[in-house]
Amino acid sequence: MVKNEIANILWHVSTLNKEQRRKLKKHKSCILWITGLSASGKSTLANALECRLNEMEVHTYILDGDNIRHGLNKDLGFNPEDRRENIRRIAEVAKLFVDANILVITAFISPYREDRKAARQLVERGEFIEIYTKCPLNVCEKRDPKGLYKKARIGKIYGFTGITAPYEEPENPEIIIETDKDSTEESVNKIIRYLLRKEIIEIRSI
Repeated sequence: MVKNEIANILWHVSTLNKEQRRKLKKHKSCILWITGLSASGKSTLANALECRLNEMEVHTYILDGDNIRHGLNKDLGFNPEDRRENIRRIAEVAKLFVDANILVITAFISPYREDRKAARQLVERGEFIEIYTKCPLNVCEKRDPKGLYKKARIGKIYGFTGITAPYEEPENPEIIIETDKDSTEESVNKIIRYLLRKEIIEIRSI
């Protein structure tokens, strides 16, 4: 796209705004950004959390790493540049969900702090909640449901996070979930309590 074409692209302001959508749905929106090593329990937590929120009549959607790479990001590899572009695209999509007043749950390794920081800066203060699924590498390796760590150890996968590529732990995440210690139910409860305390969701009377 040439520069003069870019100059003609303007952001379209919708007639309905986020506040009006919040009144309809009776809850706020945010990005629940789950980050952690492969096999640290991100997808398990995301799905359990979504089920609980659904029971509470909260509108949600999960953006899962593998699913996104089947479509939107199927053109990207796993080198550092493509990893950054993968997260950039996800963050932009998540921002649209927030504008639609949906609690979007993302489950990505997202290994670089700078990329997670950039995602946070796309939305308003309080709308990005970083959830770190903290789990020792040796526990993740024991779980290894896809056999990826084993392949990385024998050189069949290069640039694998935690083995031959870095994972930069969150420095100040809103929530830390120790998945080698806490049950899935305990972890979900911890997140729900946070959302209630921040008045993003509320308990509705029946």
